[in-house]
Amino acid sequence: MKDQKSIHLRKMDDFRFMIEKHDAMRVPGIVYIDEDLLKILGTDESMKQVENVATLPGIVHASLAMPDIHWGYGFPIGGVAAFDLNEGVVSPGGVGYDIN
Repeated sequence: MKDQKSIHLRKMDDFRFMIEKHDAMRVPGIVYIDEDLLKILGTDESMKQVENVATLPGIVHASLAMPDIHWGYGFPIGGVAAFDLNEGVVSPGGVGYDIN
């Protein structure tokens, strides 16, 4: 597993950073965050979870993370992804264990 600190982010604009597609990732990761919040991000595994979501079958466009991103069960909290109806998956971590 990669160290959270070794994840390379490419700045897209003032409020978006990209984890470029690599290894088993099917799509890139896009994190909606500003530079101030980015400085305090990284004390948990949430960015690695953005990468992990990007490996799921049928994911379309990108694995997304909102500014409130933090470690979750499977998906990061604040993570968003869309999946192809025929080729995709339904992930309990993406739906939320606490909402039943």
